[in-house]
Amino acid sequence: MKITRLTLWEVPLTSHLAYHMAGGKTCDTVTSVILRVDTDAGISGWGEVCPIPHYLPAYPEGVRPALEYLAPVVIGADPVGPEAVMSRADAWLQGHVYAKSALDLALWDITAKVAGLPAYALLGGRQMTDMPLYHSITCIAPEEMARIAKEAQAEGITQFQVKLGADGDWQVDVARLRMVREAVGDGPLVYGDWNCGATRLDATRVGRAVAGLDIMLEQPCATLEECAAVRAATGLPMKIDENGHDTASLLKAYELGCMDAVALKLSKFGGLSQMRRARDLCLHLGAKMCIEDTWGSDVTTSALLHLAAATPERFVLNTCDLSGYVAPRLDPGAPVRKNGRIAPPEGPGLGVAPDPDTLGQSVAIID
Repeated sequence: MKITRLTLWEVPLTSHLAYHMAGGKTCDTVTSVILRVDTDAGISGWGEVCPIPHYLPAYPEGVRPALEYLAPVVIGADPVGPEAVMSRADAWLQGHVYAKSALDLALWDITAKVAGLPAYALLGGRQMTDMPLYHSITCIAPEEMARIAKEAQAEGITQFQVKLGADGDWQVDVARLRMVREAVGDGPLVYGDWNCGATRLDATRVGRAVAGLDIMLEQPCATLEECAAVRAATGLPMKIDENGHDTASLLKAYELGCMDAVALKLSKFGGLSQMRRARDLCLHLGAKMCIEDTWGSDVTTSALLHLAAATPERFVLNTCDLSGYVAPRLDPGAPVRKNGRIAPPEGPGLGVAPDPDTLGQSVAIID
């Protein structure tokens, strides 16, 4: 079997509710790049990558030229066994892991289809029937955030990510955490996420103010050293996100003692191949994992659900139905949240097939 063609689409995904984070980061309408990898055997695989503006070193306009540059080592390659192709891609083009992520997902889709198995069977075997979801709450007025949390809780959600820092007022961030905590009551997981947007001082003040409320903090500062200092000063557990992007950074976070939990995101690592290795390292280190991606719709959601389902349950903090936050849905038949949980698609491969009418006209064909 040989790869014969790469086809790309750019699809604008609009958030149901404008999504505000610290540092002026906003998700309103964001471009997702959809990739189809075709083969001479008539089997195709789907990939997707959707960078958030100003969030990580990635942008949607970089995907097409990166894949065009990779064409000499991709076109004509055997897609079965994604790591072999991705190893050659990494040697040909250093970095640009976000663009490679879409390719890697499509190769896993093809490989699992050839095997006649769902992708989770090749990623460790199914260990969970379905996985718990968290609900991410945009950084707006504390009262509104509490209302959103209560509504999500009524739908079965038990984990709440409270975005912080959009207005630069640490006392308002304290109110956000307190009001959400009060709204959902004791027991559910509540954690405050600055997306690197806080100073060490402000994050420490917030953490100390809510230290008695059963709160976890997420990536308050731009460096692991600062995050570790905040954890030490507040005594609150810490989840790492932006700074956990490869095995070396995971090991560093563990050594600094600030990785009680970590967000593993497909496009940060370059797809399922590298993220599976990160998952296995976290199993060894004992860190709980949120298995997700930066943003996107049904293809990337399907891929992360397969990896989450193949992960031991006690190490899965949560996962994410990214496609539930945006419109349009690429595949109307793809999984949706139910009672605060979600399961991967059934059938061979990733189990999704984007609707041609939704994709529209392709932006590039590479053959």
